[in-house]
Amino acid sequence: MLAFLEWDGNNPIKFVGLENFKALVKDKFFLASLKNTIIYSIGTVPLTLVTSLLLAVVLNQNIKGRAFFRTLGFFPYVASLVAVTSVWTMVFHASKGPVNAILYYVFKIPKEKLPNWFAGNLVLLMLILFSVWRFMGYYMVMFLAGLQTIPKELYEAGTIDGANAWQRFRYITLPALKPTTFLVTVMLTINCFKIYDIAIMLAGGSQNTLSVSAMVLVYYIYQNAFNFWKLGYSSAVAMVLFVLVFSVTLIQFKIQENYANE
Repeated sequence: MLAFLEWDGNNPIKFVGLENFKALVKDKFFLASLKNTIIYSIGTVPLTLVTSLLLAVVLNQNIKGRAFFRTLGFFPYVASLVAVTSVWTMVFHASKGPVNAILYYVFKIPKEKLPNWFAGNLVLLMLILFSVWRFMGYYMVMFLAGLQTIPKELYEAGTIDGANAWQRFRYITLPALKPTTFLVTVMLTINCFKIYDIAIMLAGGSQNTLSVSAMVLVYYIYQNAFNFWKLGYSSAVAMVLFVLVFSVTLIQFKIQENYANE
């Protein structure tokens, strides 16, 4: 209801119909936040999916120190977000970080050409890489659970039939993991569209404000609602986010249904 109203939480409520939604089309900050959120999701979902699956396959083998490496992979997810983002900020600091130091001393890149990882076009790349690193352990556990439900007899039969490691992975592991992969994809997609805390911690700076290059939808909703007190307008942005997530989820369910019917 608020999406069709104009209200600041104090003055009388005013019905404005579709005006809030019409204003979104001309709002460059909304368009930037929508674009950034979509790019972030497109980059994060497949990378996290592939990384967590490969990690699960490797750590499902009977290798030495398997429990330790599983814990190591899961650690970024349970670690304090404040702590890990602080570490990333220091590592990729434009003038004092070791990454730029390596670029300067080893690869001889001039100081004026060293990248600022948390500004401009690179900020989305950093958000994507950080998110993949942070969440791959969580989804690795889900894939591990799926892998352990696959009967070992299938792999034994594949080996007897002459299937190599890639063929066993392609024709046994991947089909058996379809339900898990679908669940992970849906959860990942929804979580990516809801990104807020990571963006604030990595790219918000000391003022906890995001530039246009790092603006995401949930931050823009918060900014309009609780900084500018444009509760109707922020609700319209929230409705756009809801429709976007709902549409993508419906498409994913439709794709899964088609696979199940094949």
